[in-house]
Amino acid sequence: MRAQFDAATAAAPGALPFNVSDGAHLRYRPVVVTGTFDAAHQILIDNKVQDGRAGYHVVTPLELADGRVALVDRGWVAAGASRAQPPVALPPSGRVTLAGRINLPTTNYVELARDAPAGAVWQNLDPVRFTQATRLVVLPIVIEQTAPLGAADTLVRVWPEPDFGIERHRIYMMQWYLFAATALGLWLYFNVFQRGTADD
Repeated sequence: MRAQFDAATAAAPGALPFNVSDGAHLRYRPVVVTGTFDAAHQILIDNKVQDGRAGYHVVTPLELADGRVALVDRGWVAAGASRAQPPVALPPSGRVTLAGRINLPTTNYVELARDAPAGAVWQNLDPVRFTQATRLVVLPIVIEQTAPLGAADTLVRVWPEPDFGIERHRIYMMQWYLFAATALGLWLYFNVFQRGTADD
């Protein structure tokens, strides 16, 4: 997985492939796409924290030149003083060309209710539910924007590396070495040192 990620991120940015039905092999690939943002269907993904501050990820559909529609995570914006008034982060108008990377929205999310999202603030990003709620057919991927579109674009873009589980396996390894060392120490204590003391 680490090698796959490194290879994907090292690839030169290219156009979005036409077939993205199985986006797993395209994950983290850099892309350059051209289209027009659909501000009317923009949503905010709630409960996103950046540097200890609560906020939202701004997700806007991008109508591509070939007719397809892709969801673009444009970045993070801080929450306002009141949750009753979400922040305003309108996309640029007109035709834009942006750089980003392909990612797959998680499907393993937990919600207290399975009701269709209402309004512009959502708890999770799910392309299938987005299509159902908006009647706007979107691709099963998300493009995470990696560079601003002009000086007015002040959204924060810090896309973390995925958790490869490497550190977890190292911890398991150290635990088993510790168990082995403990078992050896106890065996020596009871079978060598204790026996030697009893013989004396």
